[in-house]
Amino acid sequence: MDFKIPLLVTKTLQVLEKAGFEAYVVGGAIRDLLMKKKTYDWDFTTNAKPEEIQKIFPESFYDNQFGTVGISAEELIKQFKLKNYDFKKEEIDPKDIFEITTFRSEQGYTDRRHPDKVSWGKTLKDDLQRRDFTINALALLRQPADQGKQKIIDYFGGQEDIKNKLIRAVGEPKKRFIEDALRMMRAIRIATEIGFLIEEKTRQAIEKNAHLINRIAKERIKDELFKILKSDFPADGIKLLDNCGLLAFILPELIKTKGINQAGHHTKDVWHHSIDSLAECPSPDPIVRLATLLHDLGKAIAFRQKQGKITFYGHEVVGARLVKKIADRLRFSKKDKEKLWLLVRFHMFAYEPKMTDKAIRRFIKRVGKENINEMMMLRIGDRKGGGSKATSWRLRELQERIGKLMYQPLEIKDLKVNGNDVMKILKIKSGPKVGKVLEKLFEEVMEDVKKNKREYLLKQIKRLKSL
Repeated sequence: MDFKIPLLVTKTLQVLEKAGFEAYVVGGAIRDLLMKKKTYDWDFTTNAKPEEIQKIFPESFYDNQFGTVGISAEELIKQFKLKNYDFKKEEIDPKDIFEITTFRSEQGYTDRRHPDKVSWGKTLKDDLQRRDFTINALALLRQPADQGKQKIIDYFGGQEDIKNKLIRAVGEPKKRFIEDALRMMRAIRIATEIGFLIEEKTRQAIEKNAHLINRIAKERIKDELFKILKSDFPADGIKLLDNCGLLAFILPELIKTKGINQAGHHTKDVWHHSIDSLAECPSPDPIVRLATLLHDLGKAIAFRQKQGKITFYGHEVVGARLVKKIADRLRFSKKDKEKLWLLVRFHMFAYEPKMTDKAIRRFIKRVGKENINEMMMLRIGDRKGGGSKATSWRLRELQERIGKLMYQPLEIKDLKVNGNDVMKILKIKSGPKVGKVLEKLFEEVMEDVKKNKREYLLKQIKRLKSL
């Protein structure tokens, strides 16, 4: 077997071997090579201890208790004196960190995430048998003396599972998930990313131990959820989380939309509509995709049925409150939380040709220039997820009108005058009065953008002075 491996990777292995140590490429990189996919992460394992690795790579860093030494691709280039190295051709970023980990075995996982005790392993097998899934428990030997080509080392049937497109735990699945409960989400995330199925015994173990996900830091859960949402088939990932019992602990609010019937053009309940909308959302942004999945979350609470008529009045307001709680629970950044809330809160926008430019400018201001396109992506997902076409003449006309108005004044800072002008003319100091004057001027400009001329606005400030 002969794979094309970047020169920088080969050199790293050679230097470790020359120092008298075993050295292998391990993990997802081998899986990607076997699947003929682009490889992003190059990880290594060796029988060299961390302090021995650092002697070989002086510019490396070691700040953990798990035997992993890191060094940037940039520093390796300097050490190996590889002048004019073509990073683009080798598909390596200069800022990439190569991680070199000492063979190890692990004991005890009190927090269901990190080992209580790490011991240096004596053999490669010691190291590989502690890993999560067979397709990640593979190692690549650079150049066996008797062959002259690379050799895949596979103790647990990982190559066969790649061939059969299966995610299978190494050893006993229950033990792997009790050791690190995040592995359950990783199984689903990897399956979603590469289009594999989860082997039945492994799937059953996830279902039986799904509650252990509550022991994991919410930030880590969010990271895996975002990776699922960023994959090519995010809707399949969400369904898999549900089928394995994990979604009930991660997004319990979404589970409550099951069986909530809808009226009008909708032929499916809220749950299935939400999943279909996610599948149809054209945006690659995980926040936009999540907003599309959760846009009708409030319908489970707002549902009313009277004389056979179903309504969901105010469901967007209810949904916006719910997604804020979800964002807080999963430790979203302030920016991501605000964006998620905004997309859900205002997704029910409607358009009629009789709408004035002022009304459309207010819509743009409410949503934000930077979120207009994202809101349209959500609407497209919503429409297609409900069985309609991606767009309509109304949506196209609204987009055209928004495009024409986007460069007109939408915020106070777009005015042709500023606070300094107000203070100078009115002879007042900085304070609330300045802001009130600017707001009054802005209201005028929102009514008629032609008034956003410096000469006119300066006259209006002087008029206010006389009053």
